[in-house]
Amino acid sequence: MDDKLSIRVNVADRYYPLRVDREDEERIRMAAKLINDKVLQYKQRYNDKDVQDFLAMAALQYVIKVLELENNHDVTPVMEAVSLLDKKIDQLLTEE
Repeated sequence: MDDKLSIRVNVADRYYPLRVDREDEERIRMAAKLINDKVLQYKQRYNDKDVQDFLAMAALQYVIKVLELENNHDVTPVMEAVSLLDKKIDQLLTEE
């Protein structure tokens, strides 16, 4: 039986169809929510920029946090999860 689930994830007002393991669905949706929340914060603060700028700043902020944690703790599981999400996003973008 296939444990893959087809979902649509909204990131910065764009929907991305993903095929994910069932156990990853909640984590992926939470990641998208965190990104959307951060993009909204930037939209409210800087109204003269575009969404690409907000996405770049959100990505930068989250990677900085990961790097800080990496210096303080073993973040191998977090890095593996980020790497997995990165691969899935790359697959999605190459399909378009």
